[in-house]
Amino acid sequence: MEWTRKQRYRPLTEISSTELAELQSTVDQCEWRQTFHIQPNTGLLNDPNGFSYFNGEYHLFYQWFPLGPVHGLKYWYHLKSKDLVHWDDLGVGLTPDNEFDSHGAYSGSAIEHQGKLYLLYTGNTRDANWVRHPYQCVAIMDDNYQITKLDKPVIPSVPLGYTDHFRDPKVWKQDDRYYAIIGAQRLNQTGCIVLYSSTNLLDWTFTGEIETEMDPFGFMWECPDYFELEDQGVVIFSPQGLAASGDHYQNIYQSGYVIGEKLDMQQNKLRHGDFQELDRGFDFYAPQTTVDSSGRRILVGWMGLPEITYPTDSNGWAHCLTLPRELSIQDGYLLQQPVKELAALRQQVHIVKDTIANETKVYEGFTGTSYEMICEINSIDAKTVGIEFRTSEQEKTTVYYDTTDKKVVLDRTYSGQDVGVDYGTIRQCTLETTSIKIQLFVDVSSVEIFINDGIEVFTSRIFPRKNSDGIRFFASEGSAEFQMSKWDY
Repeated sequence: MEWTRKQRYRPLTEISSTELAELQSTVDQCEWRQTFHIQPNTGLLNDPNGFSYFNGEYHLFYQWFPLGPVHGLKYWYHLKSKDLVHWDDLGVGLTPDNEFDSHGAYSGSAIEHQGKLYLLYTGNTRDANWVRHPYQCVAIMDDNYQITKLDKPVIPSVPLGYTDHFRDPKVWKQDDRYYAIIGAQRLNQTGCIVLYSSTNLLDWTFTGEIETEMDPFGFMWECPDYFELEDQGVVIFSPQGLAASGDHYQNIYQSGYVIGEKLDMQQNKLRHGDFQELDRGFDFYAPQTTVDSSGRRILVGWMGLPEITYPTDSNGWAHCLTLPRELSIQDGYLLQQPVKELAALRQQVHIVKDTIANETKVYEGFTGTSYEMICEINSIDAKTVGIEFRTSEQEKTTVYYDTTDKKVVLDRTYSGQDVGVDYGTIRQCTLETTSIKIQLFVDVSSVEIFINDGIEVFTSRIFPRKNSDGIRFFASEGSAEFQMSKWDY
């Protein structure tokens, strides 16, 4: 279906209950609906927004276009949780209904202030010539989850020197001031981030562009996020326009981070190490973090990418969010580990320990389309060791370690219906190790793979048939000791 501009920008108020019911029915018939990931009821989900811990609950919003699997008039959809596992559906959180967000309530963040949750977001507008005019807006949520938008934007214009690609404010508090970084594009079509400060979240002062050691580095930096962890400064962002280089930057757009000294607020300068990709898989973008009452820094990402067609499109919906991940720093790298609360999903467990030599083996209880599995492989005297999952005679997704090349590889060449094949069907990264731990969270149409407790992560959508539910373990050109634990979900 080719979507016209008018169709993409129809507000929900113009949609009949019959049309919505038909759309819901189409979505419900999809064979790839997830079982334990956040996904839209209908339409398209993208960036996680407003991720925050407020009054003893986690709040998480996401970008939502309700009418189909395309980017159109964006709402914020609202969920809350006490445990990061079970989420309550609170419905639409922000509706694009005034002159400052008439063409979409775009991405932003949230922070507690004076007993309320302040949402800082980009209001997207278009003029008669379809020229974009972004505004940075505030909405305030009270204890009863009622959200009220301010009448006027708090940052009404783009500073000189930048284009109208100016969006995605991420707010935090330091000492007695609030700060926000915003993703921007300079007039010379290069990406950067800029900094604002405020004492009350309503009156903002432009303090300038943050100086980094990455210039130029893509044409736009989306969804920036700054935080301090283990006495270091971390910036996460999603640069667009990086050319592929070896195993790096293989997706249409990337998400990654730099770690270094804490952001110098006086000089607007960030001293940092190399840019590192957050995720080595096929489908990961626009992550956002929050900190909870125990001090954990937790990340959620969009399990999808812009400008890519997905098999679920034909059923009127697209994308989901990743599982929440706790962040830590080790040897200059961000580690991502699934939050411990996810263990609540575990049901029956199956455990096997075996030595595999020059063969592929299957075990009783090791099948399924929705599960968690940990596989620890030691005493490796083989060229390759790994796992094939969601398997049948025709289909399989493979993750393995090549001891000769020292690479972890994810291969979705035979995973089922094609997605993003223009960008290849294999993702890999270098890892020097003598043993490997592979933790998989497999859902109906996705996998999240944590390698060696999160030193590397591969996030990907996969679209196999329902009967592709096998799991196989293998070692080639030698042997290795395998220990596997699988929990049904």
